[in-house]
Amino acid sequence: MANDNSLFLALAKKALKWEEPVEPVRIVGPIYFVGTKGLGVFLFTTSEGNILMNTGMSSSGPMIVDSIRKLGFKPEDIKLMINGHAHIDHAGAFAFMKKLTGAQLAVMKDDVAAMESGDKDDFKYANDFAYEGVKVDRVLRDGDQIRMGDVLLTAYHTPGHTRGATTWIANLVVDGKAYVVAFPDGAGFNPGYRVAKDPSYPGIEDDYRNTHHALEMIKPDIWLAQHNEYYDLEGKRKRAETEGVNAWIDPEGYRRFIADKKRAFEDEVDEELGAPKAASK
Repeated sequence: MANDNSLFLALAKKALKWEEPVEPVRIVGPIYFVGTKGLGVFLFTTSEGNILMNTGMSSSGPMIVDSIRKLGFKPEDIKLMINGHAHIDHAGAFAFMKKLTGAQLAVMKDDVAAMESGDKDDFKYANDFAYEGVKVDRVLRDGDQIRMGDVLLTAYHTPGHTRGATTWIANLVVDGKAYVVAFPDGAGFNPGYRVAKDPSYPGIEDDYRNTHHALEMIKPDIWLAQHNEYYDLEGKRKRAETEGVNAWIDPEGYRRFIADKKRAFEDEVDEELGAPKAASK
């Protein structure tokens, strides 16, 4: 799969159920899951209009629309769209959603070109994962904030997985209780990425190290992600039926997730550089 992009995409989207519909669910306060069985797409509802984070594959647009309507909201009330990174499995339907809603799109500066071209000339996938490009209306930089109604979102540049990968932090107060909700991005690599020897792009190793450090510094109450298996969507939504918002609180799961990504990266560096493997105990 490291050398066959089309095979990687075909296997991943089938095995991980990227294009299968699933019921939407409220996470906490104004945050709702509206994605597919495998991919995380999130709606933030506010008194000044709604925000959509990610869109899944190119085929996901109608499924997202159906999920939003099932929750009792109107897709046309989406005023702003944001993303984690520019790959097709998270950005493929932005053009569809923009035509439907007229919403503006805000993207980290290093992923703007990828979003507008439909991720052509990607450093790993070339044009194999291309999709319909979409105009970016607002260029973000590290630490930029978006405020709409009572929702405050902060964008952190966490490159590696793509040059403009973006981790979003939502600061909420729900029923008098404050929550930090993290949407980590940028920490993982796919088959065929080169991070140390003959790097996939210049500076990728430093980007990953800086990103892992930045993500370690975040201390969320709740964390969600672009891939649902990362944060156990199905398990948590089942528990939420009886536990409510407490089912989603998982700071320890976040720490394990970041530690696992960092360990996998260091193992990849060692393998590329031919470092001897530690003897098993």
